Amino acid sequence: MKVNNILKKVVLGTCAVLMLGSCNDFLTIYPTDKTVGKDFWKKKEDVDQMVTGAYSAMTSYNVIERSIVWGAFRSDELVKRTSLSNTTMDNVLAMNLLPTNSYNSWSSFYNVINRCNIVLNHAEGVMAEDPEFTQGDYETVRGQMLALRSLCYFYLVRAFRDVPYTTQSYEDDDQQMQVAQMCPDSVLNYCIQDLKEAETKVMRSGAYGSSNWRNQGYFTRDAVYALLADIYLWKASMNHSQEDYENCVVYADKLINSKDEYHRNNAYGSVGGADKDIYHLVDGRIAFSSIFGSNNSSESILEWQFDGDRNSNTALENYYDMSGSSSNHDASGMVEASQIFNSVNDDANQLSGTKVYASKNDLRFWNNVYLANSSEALQLEIRKYVDKTGSNISSPEGRNVGLEKSSNNFDNYQRNWIVYRLTDVMLMKAEAQVQLAASDSDAVLRQAFDLVQVVNKRSMTTNAKDTLTYSDFNSKASMEELVLAERERELCFEGKRWFDLVRYAYRHMDGVNSRQKMADVSSWPSLPRAFTRAIIRKYDTGGDAVAYKMKSEPFLYWPILRSEVHVNRLLKQNPVYSDNQTSSKN
Repeated sequence: MKVNNILKKVVLGTCAVLMLGSCNDFLTIYPTDKTVGKDFWKKKEDVDQMVTGAYSAMTSYNVIERSIVWGAFRSDELVKRTSLSNTTMDNVLAMNLLPTNSYNSWSSFYNVINRCNIVLNHAEGVMAEDPEFTQGDYETVRGQMLALRSLCYFYLVRAFRDVPYTTQSYEDDDQQMQVAQMCPDSVLNYCIQDLKEAETKVMRSGAYGSSNWRNQGYFTRDAVYALLADIYLWKASMNHSQEDYENCVVYADKLINSKDEYHRNNAYGSVGGADKDIYHLVDGRIAFSSIFGSNNSSESILEWQFDGDRNSNTALENYYDMSGSSSNHDASGMVEASQIFNSVNDDANQLSGTKVYASKNDLRFWNNVYLANSSEALQLEIRKYVDKTGSNISSPEGRNVGLEKSSNNFDNYQRNWIVYRLTDVMLMKAEAQVQLAASDSDAVLRQAFDLVQVVNKRSMTTNAKDTLTYSDFNSKASMEELVLAERERELCFEGKRWFDLVRYAYRHMDGVNSRQKMADVSSWPSLPRAFTRAIIRKYDTGGDAVAYKMKSEPFLYWPILRSEVHVNRLLKQNPVYSDNQTSSKN
């Protein structure tokens, strides 16, 4: 059989590197007829070009779009802009996840996976052809491709659960490419195995030199630590595994210690904190501009690189800032922040709360959306990532409303997409520590609180009196909700929230079997009501209907694109979704 839809575009795409990059040597265009042919793989430059192509593919519109839609749009954070006509997004909001929905396409991630597989299968042989390509060069390349491939599989597992897994490269249209799905436990175990090898091979963080974009644009040791912590946290939540929570803490600590060591050895940038501080977070008064107004901040771990010249982050622009094309675009993005960001409320640290922020002294309340403190607004335009000036609101005292939107130029959109940053991993560690607590009096809860407090206090005004107090969160349940709330305050609109909520759901579900594929069983564990209530707080109307549809574990995931199932007969559709293009099964 000819190549199926899963990877046919991947094969063709491999033969033409995307015209993307972040600086002079990030992009190299190579001949479309020599990418994988016999005349290729002769020189070090050939390997470098293919590695660049793999990273460049992660900056594609489809990858960034899915990072937003899969990771944030399904959560309580985002709603479709009211004036936008888009039936596909309407269906997602209504929980009508049809098998024909274009967001179900996973081809952009399998594109990257295949690029990684091609490099992994060919790069070693180049050492015999070119003495300039050394064993050390090969080891670094291998580590990066193993890590990048693992990240792609992790996205796919979180979006679809049961996914095809392959390490074979597809380079010929005549290759047999029928690949069956694998259960998430197996896929993630393969990823962990690869990442532990990558940990020993990739460059030490900062080794590319001061202010070199590769320190954040390529997989370094810190990025591997962050990804391992994230995967272990997902596995732990799904399987209720104390061992995996412990491993999450181990790799989070490796990341934190590595960042601390680099700071002390290099005095990297203008950061706050005394000598005893091991986190060295950017001062809260300039954090917004440092992290989101420019690229590759001192807190950054991994970012997809955009320079606005050879590549432009059009997906981020379309969704958060301006939608359309250069010649015909709207002044607003396709999505906006939901009503939970419009004002503050004391219930913000509870999953059942109505708002994200508890205090107007929290600088993030003012900085992350436009016209903050508009209590009647049902949606607000997003400021994080896309504000033209990236300026900080550092003194909100006396302010009644947040900043108005400042217009960007449509072309040359050069904001990076942040995959991991330090506070994300700090809060992963806190989340794992809470689950490791044996009782409400376990000292590890205080350790988790202290981590949350570091992140939270950084963003509070200097003289704020309403900072977090441990006595208000002295139980395991309240600490779990505090960590979840702080992650939303800190990481909103960064493609994290849906996955955070799914982890919460798994921790409160019984009967989950990650070693079994969903299609192989006839009943599935029910979703906790607290999870569905959190999801629907973004809706002005229709939320109860959405909650009613979200009954069991398979509803956490997208259906497989219909065309993929029809071409690859080994694939089994997510069992709760009908294939009649009208509705999902209830």
